[in-house]
Amino acid sequence: MPAILSVLLLAFAAALLPASAGAEETPDGGGPGGAITPVGSTAPPSTQVTVPGGRPLFLDGQDGRRLIDGPWLFRFDPTDVGVAQRFFAQTSVSGWFGTTAPNVWNVGGTSKVSYEGAIGWYRKDFRLPRGARADAWIARFEAVNFRATVWLNGRKLGEHVGGYTPFEVVLRGIRRNGVNRLVVRADNRRAMPPGVASQPIPPTGWWNYGGLQREVYLRGVERVDIQDVFVDPRLSPSRATAVVNATATVRNFTRTSQLVTLTGRFGRQAIAFGSLSVPAGQSATFAGRVTVRRPKLWSPAKPNLYRVRLAASAMAPRERRATPVAGYTLETGIRSLVVSRSGQLLLNGQIVRFRGVAIHEDTIARGSAMTNADRAKLVDLVRDSGSTLLRAHYPLHPHFQELANRRGLLIWSEIPSTYQLMEPDLGRPVFRRLALQELREDVLANRNHPSVAVWSVGNEMASNAGRNQTWYLRAGADLIKQLKPGALVGLAFAGHPETACQPGYAPIDVIGMNDYFGWYTGYNGNIADRELLEPYLDYLRKCYPRQALAVTEYGAEANRDGPADEKGTYEFQREFLQYHLATFARKPWLSGSVYWALQEFRIRNGWGGGNPWSSPPIHQKGLVRLDFSRKPAYDVLRTSSRSARQYVPRGRAGK
Repeated sequence: MPAILSVLLLAFAAALLPASAGAEETPDGGGPGGAITPVGSTAPPSTQVTVPGGRPLFLDGQDGRRLIDGPWLFRFDPTDVGVAQRFFAQTSVSGWFGTTAPNVWNVGGTSKVSYEGAIGWYRKDFRLPRGARADAWIARFEAVNFRATVWLNGRKLGEHVGGYTPFEVVLRGIRRNGVNRLVVRADNRRAMPPGVASQPIPPTGWWNYGGLQREVYLRGVERVDIQDVFVDPRLSPSRATAVVNATATVRNFTRTSQLVTLTGRFGRQAIAFGSLSVPAGQSATFAGRVTVRRPKLWSPAKPNLYRVRLAASAMAPRERRATPVAGYTLETGIRSLVVSRSGQLLLNGQIVRFRGVAIHEDTIARGSAMTNADRAKLVDLVRDSGSTLLRAHYPLHPHFQELANRRGLLIWSEIPSTYQLMEPDLGRPVFRRLALQELREDVLANRNHPSVAVWSVGNEMASNAGRNQTWYLRAGADLIKQLKPGALVGLAFAGHPETACQPGYAPIDVIGMNDYFGWYTGYNGNIADRELLEPYLDYLRKCYPRQALAVTEYGAEANRDGPADEKGTYEFQREFLQYHLATFARKPWLSGSVYWALQEFRIRNGWGGGNPWSSPPIHQKGLVRLDFSRKPAYDVLRTSSRSARQYVPRGRAGK
């Protein structure tokens, strides 16, 4: 039974598809005219016009956010005629199917066509809340994969590239009374049409889900909007006090100047931001500071958090009193995370030797369009494994970030656009722009989370950093530290013994090595022998004595019983973990290790992963299957991680 479980999981996922989709062939997949009902849909399409009113799925953000819930509409566009045929201006439901948001259309897909992507259109017909007072309305998309174009009532509002960071559009031309139609064109194609210049495409390292991967919000703005809130606690060397610097941008959406007063609280302490006159249609940045004495520090053992609340009032030139108009709430923590001169990662003065796991946002029934319950269940598993650090190849959903804050998990936050990006592409402006855009969006969205330990500029670019990569590493590190002073910049690279020390890694604070010694063969067998791992780790320490070093990936596929010397067996995976964990334990300077991955996930058709009897498209290095059943090696990781001293006072590091 265990040997065929992955096949059964795929069959179960396929069974969840509506009957109208199961018999089609594009993009798992497309009957007559490419019409296909996405997973989670209803048929026939709903003609119901609703008022968005769902509660936000996470805390961090402005007051008055409304989840755009209820029925949505969807249609495929297999021949890319939707723009020419003005799908964005349609008012009837002819040709549309019913669905909800979030939604990805190729859950359960196994074919190359499904993986390579398509174009899908989403539409929401809605009315504004009756009697709502607002000078503007804003739609926030938490993530659309991969290229998104947004229209309202037939008017194009904006575009965005990148599937894992949020973006907003001001809903110009919104109807205060009557029906509004919000339309999103999502394009996750990996192959561009003939004649289209080289440009970024969805990465190859996980399933290319298409659509509204995360939810959509609507919020009204009364006079001004509070944006780009940054709360930056700095712990004193004695850890007896912390100075909290806070900034926020206030944007005026009216046609007259507004005298804005911004107040705030950090826990129980007040923050005075003062008052500024904000011209019509412009923005102003407010700054405040507060000193916290005897702060309660955030750590995996004690994830203490402080509630932060900002409130704005505004007064027009002829008004006599100010009116409360906007608010913003978040949670943050006070902690110190630095790299010592000897290349040791320190959290609140303690030496860090984290045990971590990597995840992908994936489920059997919903793919990457996870629910809060899905995320909570996965975080419970992370904590049960004894892990205190979570890594992903992209910024995680905001609810994941907040769960990490509350449950005491560090996060290695990474951007996806530089995943295995080649040196020539790193020199092309379109690729550079997207990478720096994703870094900016990641940091701006998540810099208040104490859980985010490392901001990674990429994964497995060329191990020999050429001129283009060297430029990008410096530009990316500079941008991160500009947006969040004192932040730790990370990079994960594929470990190969013949790779020389890289001067281009100088801007990196935490260097991660992806370790597949003894699993993959590498180039000409250069990593086939696991005995080469230990001397290579020692070599890296000599290369980078003042930077923190960690193992950011190690893992072996497993899907069946069999002998320990046969790749792909549970016994091989278990022994693989035991060997690598023992090797890491002999390196007291190693800041941590991340098993890749905690749970299986869909990756791509034809995936082998080094397993002679693989089950594509499932990536089976996971210690837990997609149905949450556990493989034998899970207990190896759990026992080792729970017994390890992951955060050690400096004076007791050798004890």
